Amino acid sequence: MWDAVAGNKKFDRVREILKTASDLEHAASLLFWDRETGMPEAASKERASQIATLGKIRHEMLTSDELGELIDELSQGMDLESLDDIPSLLRVGKRDYEQARKIPSDFVGRFAAARSRAAVAWRKAKEANDFFVFRDDLQHVLDLAIEKAELFGYETTRYDALLDQYEPEMRSETIAAVFDEIKEVLVPLVEGLSGLTVIDAAFLEAPVDRQKLREFGMEVATAMGFDFSRGRLDYVTHPFAAPIGPNDVRITTFEKAEFIGPLMALIHEAGHGIHAQGIPAKYVGTPLWGEPGLGIAESQSRLFEIMVGRSRPFWAHHYPRAQATFPELLGDISLEHFYRAINRVAPSFIRVEADELTYHLHIILRFELERSLIEQRLSVDDLPDAWNEAMKEYLGIVPDKPAEGVLQDIHWSMGNFGYFPTYSIGSILAAHLMELASRSEPAIQEELAEGRCDALRAWLVEHVYSYGRKLTPPELIKAVTGGPFTPKPFLAYVKQKFGELV
Repeated sequence: MWDAVAGNKKFDRVREILKTASDLEHAASLLFWDRETGMPEAASKERASQIATLGKIRHEMLTSDELGELIDELSQGMDLESLDDIPSLLRVGKRDYEQARKIPSDFVGRFAAARSRAAVAWRKAKEANDFFVFRDDLQHVLDLAIEKAELFGYETTRYDALLDQYEPEMRSETIAAVFDEIKEVLVPLVEGLSGLTVIDAAFLEAPVDRQKLREFGMEVATAMGFDFSRGRLDYVTHPFAAPIGPNDVRITTFEKAEFIGPLMALIHEAGHGIHAQGIPAKYVGTPLWGEPGLGIAESQSRLFEIMVGRSRPFWAHHYPRAQATFPELLGDISLEHFYRAINRVAPSFIRVEADELTYHLHIILRFELERSLIEQRLSVDDLPDAWNEAMKEYLGIVPDKPAEGVLQDIHWSMGNFGYFPTYSIGSILAAHLMELASRSEPAIQEELAEGRCDALRAWLVEHVYSYGRKLTPPELIKAVTGGPFTPKPFLAYVKQKFGELV
């Protein structure tokens, strides 16, 4: 990869700085994973300090005058628009450097510590079903997020400065327009799918043996392409994936011993893991390793969760095994009944367990609330009531307890304002990618009927994963699809799929 600059001391120094910073980032990710999966509760303060220290040191390295000067010197006379490895490393490194320089290292430490404390408070509040256990920590994190937005700067709205950190070059006005286009189709479509709501789907939430579900879920994830020799599975309150590197990808699922929720969460996080394991290993230790934006990342988890994990061909192969594993639960349930049940459209409280269509209403709700928080049109004290009002407006239901409402997601405790829209962006893009992949590789649909995804994963590696972070999200979308981001393939897909289910 680096033969063209072999022996160049300046380039070697840049690589050294970037590699050390990468190691620190992955060490912090491992500390985060440990905190969520098994850390003693009494260690929360020490862990907050540890994560904050690593973040501060990493930030100081990535914003040093030395690194900026070296990148500028090495960039002289080089075509930084090229997609070759070296100019791409310098281009992306320069972009990251300029962004990082806007944030003082002392802020990084303060923000990391506040986020870590807030995550612990959120967990306690959720267990106690009491929002105000979390209230003060959320306010502190929100204040710091607003401060961060001001440091980054913005052209139109403060929220755009935070959105850009997760989905570069995307603007809230664009997202709002896309969401409006989606609502025009989804609202009447959901209303017309009342026939799906009468199917018996209660069995999906029945309790099962957690060890058997773990073994079955790992079998399904392996068939999809997740390599457990380079990853592992654990239980948490709120599922996530933590890629420490291409050979160490941690995925998690719900700790509750129910059937469908933990299974689909496992498949979702395995999609993230497949993505991480598919990015070229040669990019590790450089700014090129990772996803270009969270919308792209989410397109992979949603592609495997929805386009594969809720498809009829895939389950036609795996369902007999599921019935044999859970005979008391599934023995009398036909494949068609199971397929319709997992694609049932009905409002529900929990976003990660929502059906494919109402899921977007969950995202729109969060998008609008967090914009109002960041723009200071909504106070933290009024957030629980605003949440419940939005749930009633969009989904026609109101949660009985905060754990099923305003406290269900970990994101705001982590200061991740601007994150939620990427979930819908990913779902929309997933449908487009699946359409393109299936059209170019007929073997993809044939393999789904055999319960595997080899051809699909190979297509994604070539057309999506191979770039790493070389391209921004709009650039990657254009490179893969031939045009700008659009919801039209997604809308066509849902009309066809759910039209057949009525």
